Amino acid sequence: MPRAIIIGAGIAGIASAIRLRKKGYDVSVYEANAGPGGKITELHHEGFRWDRGPSLFTLPEEVDALFVLCGENPRDHFQYKKLDTVTRYFWDDGTRLEAPQSPEEFAAVAENILGEPRRHILDYLRKSADKYDITRDVFLHSSLHKLKTYISRAALRAYPKMGRIEAFRTMHQANAHSFRQPKTIQLFDRFATYNGSDPYQAPATLNMIPHLEHGLGAYYPEGGMYAIIEALYALALRQGVVFEFSSPVSEICYQDRKIRGILIGSGAEIRADIVVSNADIYYTYRQMLPHLKAPERILNQERSSSAMIFYWAVTQEFPELGLHNVFFTDNYLLEFHHLFRIKSVAPEPTIYVYISAREVSTDAPSGSENWFVMINMPAQTADAAPVDVSAIRASILNRLR
Repeated sequence: MPRAIIIGAGIAGIASAIRLRKKGYDVSVYEANAGPGGKITELHHEGFRWDRGPSLFTLPEEVDALFVLCGENPRDHFQYKKLDTVTRYFWDDGTRLEAPQSPEEFAAVAENILGEPRRHILDYLRKSADKYDITRDVFLHSSLHKLKTYISRAALRAYPKMGRIEAFRTMHQANAHSFRQPKTIQLFDRFATYNGSDPYQAPATLNMIPHLEHGLGAYYPEGGMYAIIEALYALALRQGVVFEFSSPVSEICYQDRKIRGILIGSGAEIRADIVVSNADIYYTYRQMLPHLKAPERILNQERSSSAMIFYWAVTQEFPELGLHNVFFTDNYLLEFHHLFRIKSVAPEPTIYVYISAREVSTDAPSGSENWFVMINMPAQTADAAPVDVSAIRASILNRLR
């Protein structure tokens, strides 16, 4: 039986392991941490539980597909619900907006609260869906390094429509053209942060992202985000995937223009026919493939923004807050200028607060709330400004009072 090794037990590593196992490979996953999850982990402290990674769940059918691939009913192992309200938005002037998932309801709320004509929102979301439909099969569901992707039927159908993805103007330019009210523009500019981009530089193609929430829907897994990992990890085990935890990989063995296997931390070499790295691409090439010429153009591209997250046990309740909450800065342009130009944190950054206890009551003791508090940070490069965590914490607390 051919052998495959996966480096990293994050969600992509687990999914890759399941798919390779179904293709007939003997699959082992090597993970430096003591358990699965990668960026999707959880934290427990004195009766509180926090998800420690991604907090928004879209495209649940991609998770379901792994169970179906293995001949199992997803609902026997993994449950989730569609959110009626996606996010609650707050501005310093007292404006508050609860964004329903439904495009029609969202448009009505935006017209009532922000003064943005309903037709503007609906037209924009239709265009967002169009961008997603044009690019989905070519750029999201296919391997970009394969020639057949670019000559596939999906690609040939997409090419005549490429002008509609607005690749040559920025997200902000497109949003400013689409909307009348500054708060509406800011609300939709925010979707750039989902992949660490700057809406004043990123292409308007990324304005497809709102369609994921308001077209296809936002969801929440029963038990919290870590339930996704627990369900897929259990599925992988049932399929015969072997997990080796606390086993960091020091090198991917490359010889005679072929990947041969890996070296683990102890120095032992483990042979394999296929090696899949679920580690960061920069670390993979710089640390684990020292003898292979690295794709310098890709590795030297500008980094996405990062984030600072606080996990707060709040011993009172705030009924005005929901599952997902955003407290906007008054000057979004300044915030992104700091993040991507000055490489520092703006004086009053936008704040995101995620409270999973809204959906999982046991995530916090009665009368309390578990706050996952996040602000965007510059990429941690050599020219990034020093971070004063205490000052940032004080600024956040002052804003949220």
